[in-house]
Formats: sequence, C-alpha cells, structure tokens
Amino acid sequence: MDAFLTSLFTMALAEFGDRPQILCAALAMRYGRISPVIWGLGLATLCNCAISAVAGSAVNQWISEEPLQLFYALSLIFAGVGMIAWRRPTDLLEGWSIGPFWTSFLGLFILQFGDKGQFILAATAARTDMGIFAAAGGWIGVMIACVPAILLRQRLADAVPMQAVRLFGAAGFLLIGSVLALSAWGIF
Repeated sequence: MDAFLTSLFTMALAEFGDRPQILCAALAMRYGRISPVIWGLGLATLCNCAISAVAGSAVNQWISEEPLQLFYALSLIFAGVGMIAWRRPTDLLEGWSIGPFWTSFLGLFILQFGDKGQFILAATAARTDMGIFAAAGGWIGVMIACVPAILLRQRLADAVPMQAVRLFGAAGFLLIGSVLALSAWGIF
C-alpha cells in the first residue's frame, strides 16, 4: 500500500500545472472531443508507468537499502527543482494530423517519457519492491492531475493558482527529498 499511495500522491502533485496537463487541456480544446484525449492520456500514462515500474523493480534487486533511499530522495529533489525551474513552452502538436487519440497518445507518451514523474515512479518501485502497486498509483495520480484539465480546459487554470501549487509542491519535494537524502547518508 505504501508504493501505491506514495506514487499516487507524488505523481498527482508532480504533474499538476506541468506540461502534460497543459497539453491535455490544449488537445481537448483543439479537438473538442474529450474521450479520445482521455483514452490517449490513459494509455500513454499506463505505458510510461509500466516502463518505470519494471525499471525500478529491476534496480531493487541490484542495490541495497541506503542507495535506494538516496535514489528516491534524489528523484524528489530533482522533481522539486523541476517544478520551479524554467521550462520551454509546451509544444501543442498543432502540426500533427493523425487524429485526437493518436495525437494524444503519442504526444503524451513522448512528453512523459524521461520526465520527473517517471523517475519518481521508478524510485518508488525500487524502494518498495512493489512495482505493480507503484505503477497503479502513478497511473491514477497522473489521471487525477490531467483529466480535470481535459474536462475543464482553461477554467482549471483560471480557478486554481497554478504557480502557488507548483511552489508548494516544489517546497514539499525539496524538503522531503533533503531529509531522506540526509537520512540515507546517516546524517539525520
């Protein structure tokens, strides 16, 4: 249950106000149809979560407990830095003409691949050795963050102070990651 809840909350927070959420809202506005965008998001996220969980579970068998905790701590620290660092604007895939499902699936798969969420999920799977639960929690967390953007589109950005949420999330990730890193090194 630790892997499920940890990945659910961290992924929901990490993706809130991030490029996948922005792309989901833009694709929903562009196509005017929400179901293919939600299906594309769901499948792309499922694929990325499965890749992360398999990689994390493989790492768990090779590394002892302290380095795994440090790996998890660093993934949180990098996520926190990523939430406050400048990012290039999201490519809205306007030149893609392969339909709403395939544009959503491929665009979101590529955008999420190698993103901070994938490293958090891999580190969670490695730390807990429960890859399936980490993947399920991560998938639900991303869906919690992105489906409201598809349904509400611009209204979500207008109703929620995105910058404040990102700063709050970054502070939480940096604090928890720092404490875990110090603990892994035996300092705290």
